Amino acid sequence: MNPDAIPWAMLALFLGVLLALGWVLARWCDAVFSGRLAQRWRLLGHIEVGWLRLVGSRADEDMGWRRYALAIVLFNVIGLLFLYALQRLQGVLPLNPTGMGAVAPDLALNTAVSFVTNTNWQSYSGESTVSHLTQMLGLAVQNFLSAATGIAVALALIRGLVRHSAQGLGRVSGFLCEGPTMTMFRSPHATQETPPSREAGRHSSRRTA
Repeated sequence: MNPDAIPWAMLALFLGVLLALGWVLARWCDAVFSGRLAQRWRLLGHIEVGWLRLVGSRADEDMGWRRYALAIVLFNVIGLLFLYALQRLQGVLPLNPTGMGAVAPDLALNTAVSFVTNTNWQSYSGESTVSHLTQMLGLAVQNFLSAATGIAVALALIRGLVRHSAQGLGRVSGFLCEGPTMTMFRSPHATQETPPSREAGRHSSRRTA
């Protein structure tokens, strides 16, 4: 093979694999959030029901856009404050065998805000700056919750565009619960979206009436 063609061949292979995996992941996400896998994965059903009860939500809750947006903002604000406080107080908290001191205020704020903006940007080596507790309870958890928040916002945008008759966008608590785990498991209560055939039947009955 011509040496000059090797980079182009590698690029074509990379794009081919990326498109193939993207198609598979897109079909999986569609199946998860449309409810087609609801009967196959029952393992996380009890976990999600418990989570919904803990946060005071219901399985059939359908939030309007104002409540949905407020829930997203409050969730991120709480996460920001918690992660900032965890970094600032790590010197007096357990699971700090190397005796890490408090993270500088500007660095702690920058790290906490980066998860809210879904960039997850860290300008330091975790082993030399933060304690085990901060890494486990703060950074590792926020890596999942940040992605879950992005998924919840994307779902709200998509549902706002495709829903014509429904007033709600779903429930934030359910999406935040299933977002980090949707690539591994499927909860039977993850979505309350009505299947297309049933929805079409309802519309036809309304027009008939």
